[in-house]
Amino acid sequence: MSSVPQNHFDRPVAVIGGGTLGRRIALMFATRGGEVRIIDPNGEVGNAAVAFVEKNLPDVVPTVTNGKAGTAEYVPDQAIGVKGAWLVVEAVPEILDLKKKVFAQLDTQADPDAIVSSNSSSYASRLFTEGLKTNDRMLNTHFYMPPQTTALDVMSDGNTSKDVIDFVLKTFPDYGLHPYLVRKESTGFIFNRIWAAIKRESLEVVYEGVSTPQDVDAMFVQNFGTKAGPFRMMDQVGLDVVLDIEEHYEQENPNLPKGPVKLLKKYVDAGKLGVKTGEGFYDDYPKPKKG
Repeated sequence: MSSVPQNHFDRPVAVIGGGTLGRRIALMFATRGGEVRIIDPNGEVGNAAVAFVEKNLPDVVPTVTNGKAGTAEYVPDQAIGVKGAWLVVEAVPEILDLKKKVFAQLDTQADPDAIVSSNSSSYASRLFTEGLKTNDRMLNTHFYMPPQTTALDVMSDGNTSKDVIDFVLKTFPDYGLHPYLVRKESTGFIFNRIWAAIKRESLEVVYEGVSTPQDVDAMFVQNFGTKAGPFRMMDQVGLDVVLDIEEHYEQENPNLPKGPVKLLKKYVDAGKLGVKTGEGFYDDYPKPKKG
């Protein structure tokens, strides 16, 4: 049986994956004076993630009760990076086989009392923790877009101990986060399931030629008072990530409209992935530096 972490404020947090969300997750766990280790096979990505944390930390720490700037470190080797961590968050691309591989490794690499969680945006952690010896300390902790959006879904993998769930719900708010319990397994969790319907219909409307990304966003902002519409938000996440998610939803439900995946593929195939490539549904983002 798993036990909850001891002395967690004195131990590091490890985040596997230094991409758009991995670095943002690392940022939040660096707000209580501790150490965060960012693990990524790509040194350029890992170092950029550390730079992101260091740049944004001074602005985020004051928003967290008892906040204190911690440190971020890039660690190339996963086994070394997770050693001693009280929490390990997987934030690798939305590819099921990759997640299975990472969790199988963490089954033995992570400290016995460490919590091991997945930031997967569409896969239930059950799909990659089944059969693992320590799956009672594994679960989904799905983040949205911190530090701007600090809500997250907390969902059992079907075997997660109640002590681990309760510990996450109690402890994450200490880092400026707002966890919500998913009370039964749900593809898309809570908010993402609702967001998926909005996103899918927005894509379908543009695919059919009914409207444009810019007009859909303008109406969305005007009607709901949000800062951005669906297409601007998809650009922020990364259209390759959005495509992976949409393809997963389509696999689970073949009756979904085909337009969203076709439209996304058009942009992804052209290398237009959104903010990270300087162009997506919009082309007004800073162009990434080459070399």
